Amino acid sequence: MRKVVKIVLVAAILSGSFMGFANKSNTDYVFDGHGVVKNLISVDLDPTFKRKGNRVMMNLLNLSKGKVILKVLDAEGKELFNEVLDDKLIVEKSFNFVDAYTGEYTIVVVDYNGTYKKTFNKK
Repeated sequence: MRKVVKIVLVAAILSGSFMGFANKSNTDYVFDGHGVVKNLISVDLDPTFKRKGNRVMMNLLNLSKGKVILKVLDAEGKELFNEVLDDKLIVEKSFNFVDAYTGEYTIVVVDYNGTYKKTFNKK
């Protein structure tokens, strides 16, 4: 009799657990072929740019720890700055345009995942 009660209790707990997961969004959990639930985490690997006056701060999460190329181009496409970083998980750079001429500038970030560009006008 104890085995039957134990089996019914375990079945009730498991079905309650799966009902709780059923209320979640499909994008939050994935069931594999063995009934194991995996919680998926979305991480944006694009660099972020934040401008404060004539300064632009760039942050990049470089999970591959591979080579990262940073460039600054003027409106005519001339390279004003070039730096290559390697084996860094977090890449942070502050670009100072205080003494730069008025005009358009583009910051280019190249990493394992692709090429990213941020263009802004210096007034």
